[in-house]
Amino acid sequence: MALFRHIRLVAVTLAAAGLLSGCGGKSFKERAAEQELPKSHSQERRERLSGGGSVWDLFGNRNDPNVTIEVNKYLWQASLEVLNFLPVEQADPFSGIIVFGYGRPPGGGRAYRATVYVQDPALDARSLKVALATRSGPVSPDTVRAVEDAILTRARQLRVRDSNL
Repeated sequence: MALFRHIRLVAVTLAAAGLLSGCGGKSFKERAAEQELPKSHSQERRERLSGGGSVWDLFGNRNDPNVTIEVNKYLWQASLEVLNFLPVEQADPFSGIIVFGYGRPPGGGRAYRATVYVQDPALDARSLKVALATRSGPVSPDTVRAVEDAILTRARQLRVRDSNL
């Protein structure tokens, strides 16, 4: 009798777990909203990089051969040049993220670390996001804006230099 009660408890628990696992999906409204709105360039890139799909997608040649790295090369290079006093911990040109470790600017006493995100191939202020922090926490928005302006200025200088060649 106890064995039958135990088997019934296990069966009810498994049935409940199966029902609850199906509750994590998106609602019909959420799926419809995703289909109606066009995806931004950065959303499409994140989806491609996230690997959504099946294992058989690896063997298909669905990529456009004319598409290359989709970050602005001038913003990328300018970020490395402006923040050259910080050690580079990680850099991924396909997602546009550069993670810098702690370092002190020349003549400065505070140690900073930064994360730069180049979101778009356009040489535009909207394409660049910088997160700057000290050991005690994030820095002021004015400091972040000054670093972003320095990177944008250097990127424009690099583009002008290349156009003169």
